[in-house]
Amino acid sequence: MNYGICNLSIVPLRIEPTDKSELVSQLLFGEHFKILEIRKKWSKIRIAFDNYEGWIDNKQFEEITEELFLKIENHTTTLAIDLIDFVTDEKQNFYTIPIGSCLPFYTNQNLIINQTNFHYEGKIISQKLSKDRLIDIAYKYLNSPYLWGGKSPFGIDCSGFTQMVYKLCGYKLLRDASQQASQGEVLSFIEESEPGDLAFFDNNEGVITHVGIIMKDNYIIHAHGKVRVDRLDHSGIFNIDTHKHTHKLRVIKKVI
Repeated sequence: MNYGICNLSIVPLRIEPTDKSELVSQLLFGEHFKILEIRKKWSKIRIAFDNYEGWIDNKQFEEITEELFLKIENHTTTLAIDLIDFVTDEKQNFYTIPIGSCLPFYTNQNLIINQTNFHYEGKIISQKLSKDRLIDIAYKYLNSPYLWGGKSPFGIDCSGFTQMVYKLCGYKLLRDASQQASQGEVLSFIEESEPGDLAFFDNNEGVITHVGIIMKDNYIIHAHGKVRVDRLDHSGIFNIDTHKHTHKLRVIKKVI
């Protein structure tokens, strides 16, 4: 088994080994993974955090040893909490990093990616936050444009948004909305929910295709065109701009 780490700000994870292939997710700076298959230009990987699989360009990561992979796994996770910031390496090269980037072996504003030392002066988060902080973190992504497969404030999809918000608060969600719907405890009514719970929505075939984070007073924050706040009722999401329902409510889940 081979292992790798992302040493760039945002790297596309694709469904097939070609630049023309569908974007299914992204790697953010500092994320580590297992390498399942290596080809001339592409590698199939499994992200350590959520076991999500896809293909990445061989020029966009560094291989690491199994020993280092396991050290990262067992080390306290430290994440960048500023919306956008930068790290510098020993040669003063400048790397932009988005919120949610991993900072392996972070101590005293220094971190290590493989064998390269980086310096980071921005804000960090390394402890688990209480559930009532989820909405505060979610608001950091407000007005971020929707991007299928995205995980950053420059483009994010509905389940990437919920996953990143939970991750920044110290909790683990799977990658896709349909996968996240398998987590947690089912709530029977919206009235039983509290801010930070997840609402899932299905299509006409009954497939869960959308997820958002419930707020107080029957509002929901979700990624649809952009990360936005709309009304939530027993039918689903009511768009406050178009005054129409856009998503059909399927289930509400309490994960934490």
